[in-house]
Amino acid sequence: MTQAQGQQWLRLSPRMLLVHPVHEVLRQVPVLIGSLVLGSATGNSAWALIGVGLIVGYGVARWFTTTYRIGPDEVQLRTGVLQRKVLSLPRNRIRSVSTDARLLHRALGLTVLRVSTGQEAAGDTSFALDAMPAREVPTLRAILLAESLAPPDPTGPPGRVLARWQPSWLRYSPLNVTGLLMITAMLGVIYQTGVFAALRDSSVIRVGAGFVESAAQNGSALIAVVVGALAILSAGVALSVSQSFLTYANLELRRDADLLHLSHGLVRVRERTFDMRRLRGGSLREPLVVRLFGGARLDAVMTGIAGVGEASQLLPPCPRSTASSVLADLIAQPEAVTGALTAHGPAATRRRWSRAMALPAMVAVGSLVLAGTSGVPIWVWPVLAVLTLGSMALAADRSRSLGHRAGGGWLVTRAGSLQRRRDCVSAEGIVGWTVRQTLLQRRSGVATLIAATAAGVKRYEVVDVPADLAWSIAAATSPWVGATRWARG
Repeated sequence: MTQAQGQQWLRLSPRMLLVHPVHEVLRQVPVLIGSLVLGSATGNSAWALIGVGLIVGYGVARWFTTTYRIGPDEVQLRTGVLQRKVLSLPRNRIRSVSTDARLLHRALGLTVLRVSTGQEAAGDTSFALDAMPAREVPTLRAILLAESLAPPDPTGPPGRVLARWQPSWLRYSPLNVTGLLMITAMLGVIYQTGVFAALRDSSVIRVGAGFVESAAQNGSALIAVVVGALAILSAGVALSVSQSFLTYANLELRRDADLLHLSHGLVRVRERTFDMRRLRGGSLREPLVVRLFGGARLDAVMTGIAGVGEASQLLPPCPRSTASSVLADLIAQPEAVTGALTAHGPAATRRRWSRAMALPAMVAVGSLVLAGTSGVPIWVWPVLAVLTLGSMALAADRSRSLGHRAGGGWLVTRAGSLQRRRDCVSAEGIVGWTVRQTLLQRRSGVATLIAATAAGVKRYEVVDVPADLAWSIAAATSPWVGATRWARG
């Protein structure tokens, strides 16, 4: 792109005229359903055609009203069919450029290019060029990142792949509720469209209703419920595995000098480029069920990128050894990733046990009170026993998970059971420290040490550390804390 071209407004690929109408129709499905309902109520089927025509026309109009310009100091995007908008970003504030190509985009050789400055943006504040010719993306990415990223050194070490997706990673997919949530959402949409009413007299529904009625008459209602639950669970597992396969197949995490490239997707291909100079550490996220099967997810702690969600994810749930080795390679601190942690002492352990056992204790007291007055069903006691054992296991796991490590220019903190996290944060990225104590923490002699940083989730906590050690942990991580803290004292 020449300097003269950079000063003029450019249009996106004309092939987007085949993309946006289709996407607008899919996005406006509720409007089309409303048109069908209105047409059925009035006896005029033309309402549906009018709805489709307006949506397709809007999608076509987007091409004529969308232009962009790359100047020497800023990039601008001009959009809007009914209301014109101009979004401008300083080039020296650009932190990442990502691409996203759905199936239709790929078939037409197009992709969606998104530019980010590190601030959370959505809707009208998101700088997205939809759709750019895929062959132009490498050149455009280099131009957009020229102000913030140094060009690669040809004499430096060659790029290398840190991780590749393996089919065995699919075993972690059923360990979440994504599939069940998808089934619930689909059932809700189908119910709203009135399909259930249309299927009420179908042979499939009659057979199912007959089976349930027969089971109830024969005293086998429990079997029918179990079979239904297993069917829904199986469908949820199938959806979770399918979604994970389509989303993360072909994943490759590659490092080239100061650049980190992540690409993944089978049908919809997504790519992200990270600036390694902005990396301040990483987080190993281990949900309980995934952890029981030896898995973990890796997130980047990086300035200019949100600390949770897809924006910061480097690896989806995968073997913990893989996530740990990649993080150790990125931060060059194996001990911070796999080294032993310092426990927080008996006071922190007591707090975990007292909070975990509070619910079983209240249920037990309530059951005993009812047993002495009106009586309680016999099944309450086995349920109470299971609840007590589960709470004890939770308290023990939370106590075992709690720990920290400070020194050597790094802060490592781990906490949680149902959602355990091990955060490794560079001391260079920490800009402030806070020691917080609630009333109950003061009575127990513990405190929460908070490290403030511009990276990741912005704050990383060392929970329930002995209060007299809190500032010494901060000083061991950031030497300037000791000088200023004790100077005030």
